[in-house]
Amino acid sequence: MNDDQNPPNTSGADDAESPEVDTRAGWRALIALVCGFFMILLDATIVSVAMPAIMDGLDADTGAVVWVTSAYLLAFAVPLLITGRLGDRFGPKRIYLTGLTLFTIASVICGFAPTIGVLICARALQGLGASMISPQSMAVITRLFPPRKRGAAMGVWGAVGGIATFSGPLVGGLLVDTVGWEWIFRINLPIGIAAFIAAVRLVPTLPQASHHFDLIGVGLSAVGMFCLVFGLEEGHRYGWGQIMGPISVPLLLVVGAVVMTVFVWWQTRTSEPLVPLALFGDRDFSAANIGIMMMGGIVNTINIPLMFYLQTGRGISPLMSALVLMPSAVVGGVLAPFVGRYVDRTHPRHVAIAGFVVLSTGLAWTAAMMRPGFSPWWLFASSTLLGMANSLIWSPLSVSATRNLPQHRAGAGSGVYNMTRQFGAVLVMAITATLMAARLDARVGGDPTQTPGPATAEELAGYALAMGDTVWFPAVLGLIGVGAAVTLQRATTSENRLR
Repeated sequence: MNDDQNPPNTSGADDAESPEVDTRAGWRALIALVCGFFMILLDATIVSVAMPAIMDGLDADTGAVVWVTSAYLLAFAVPLLITGRLGDRFGPKRIYLTGLTLFTIASVICGFAPTIGVLICARALQGLGASMISPQSMAVITRLFPPRKRGAAMGVWGAVGGIATFSGPLVGGLLVDTVGWEWIFRINLPIGIAAFIAAVRLVPTLPQASHHFDLIGVGLSAVGMFCLVFGLEEGHRYGWGQIMGPISVPLLLVVGAVVMTVFVWWQTRTSEPLVPLALFGDRDFSAANIGIMMMGGIVNTINIPLMFYLQTGRGISPLMSALVLMPSAVVGGVLAPFVGRYVDRTHPRHVAIAGFVVLSTGLAWTAAMMRPGFSPWWLFASSTLLGMANSLIWSPLSVSATRNLPQHRAGAGSGVYNMTRQFGAVLVMAITATLMAARLDARVGGDPTQTPGPATAEELAGYALAMGDTVWFPAVLGLIGVGAAVTLQRATTSENRLR
């Protein structure tokens, strides 16, 4: 009998592992948690439209200002395996509040940074705080909501993530054009305080698991992830083939791959692995991780060529360029709760497949319209498709990834899932940057904005075409997501749950 013929598990057996939490209390906790989750993902993309203003305000060059984003993503992605496990050991609420405090304090430092160096260091602290927040929010949802009721909750959680990512440039453009770039960070202070109070009051303190902490695994994963993420982030800057020099990207990537191989081997030997490899024995968990890697890469990088196309290729202001993304945020936010409830009643595979098909279609449409002669306002239509896809993807993937997780592995599973999403963002961003440079070289013989004197109309037309060429890459990634979604299964019985 195939998966489609198996009815959803409604026996309640799976619910036995979830704490008895009143539904309204669970939703109140979710609302408190997504405030912090929204804030950390917004900060991953909000800086993109503020970079020119930051360069002027702090007298920084392009190489330095790129690190304002790179430092955040690096410090966010590297510790996720560790911080997810910390939630299992010391309680997700405690780690969440610690991360929220660190993130808010770092935001204040960013908002009053006197130099680019201080800003970069504060952004790294922000990223560390974000790495503590992200897996805890998902782990708490996993533990508060039983599998058969988790779809709507994960729908809201995922929608908030997508909306935050698409809204970053819009919010950033509005703040930069009105009150100055500093306020893209200062605004986090009242939000962080409100989120902290809400979490203290509304998020229950859940039982802790008495885990032995795998210190060797911590060291191996930290070194390996740092080398891989740093190498991927900076490959386009230092040169993918640069063997000798201050930073050898190929050597970093090789070292990172070797150390992570040793880390995987160690996880099979230790009694308390940082990443229980049995998680990947569940087909849904593995498929959902492939899907969220594609999604994380797409939503975190599509804004880059699109913003360059609108602002540089078409001469549109930062705020007006960011408005193109508004339909994505609005449509995604409106549809996500309905999609989440629908996922609770149907096969998540169908919803995820539809989402990735719509996503690839929207991206292909976007790429086709990024041409000199097209009105950029046609991009509102493709932006609507991207918002629809966003609402259709996050919930079924999140539900499928967490459905078979036992309670004592909620933090570890959430850490792996969030790390996969962030690693996808870093990997796709690195490839996108390389593709942008290659297409610019093919279309106009280099970046005309980096040469003395104004760019000619012909050069700007080539620039716009190069950015459009780049967007075909995430459209292909969406098709990989379709393949991952096809393999998702129905809910398993309690006897088959991961141990």
